[in-house]
Amino acid sequence: MEEDSILYKIKELEKIILKNLAKPVINKEYKTMQKPTPTQMRIANYILNNIDKEDIYQKDIEKALNLSKATVSDVLNRMEKNGLIKRNINPNDTRSKKILLNENIKKSFRENKKRLQELEKIAGKDIAKEELEIFSNILNKMIKNLETKKEQ
Repeated sequence: MEEDSILYKIKELEKIILKNLAKPVINKEYKTMQKPTPTQMRIANYILNNIDKEDIYQKDIEKALNLSKATVSDVLNRMEKNGLIKRNINPNDTRSKKILLNENIKKSFRENKKRLQELEKIAGKDIAKEELEIFSNILNKMIKNLETKKEQ
């Protein structure tokens, strides 16, 4: 039965996580409220985690998050349109643009990151650390298996 499928259960878990996690981001400058998509959250998280180390460009996001050029371009365009990010032209290469998060957005995404940590504690309640490590290893293997299939 489909409901017993591991992948089905993972999808259900994802829905529950996103429902509890994705708090609307308020952009005062654009006077908008938007619930970030999972990909927007991944990109913003990557930028937040790496912003002090180096300038972030689209190609960095593509490589780090294993996303296609088209996907990243589309998501960044929507994020820029909604005022979540700004892109500044690289003076050394006008074809590339440095990606910067709006200050209000940084705050919202940091809050979402804290919420994710709280959700992870709730989800892991009454589960031994060893069991969570095994589960994480299994998920990593499943991801690798499916990525290998995608390349074939």
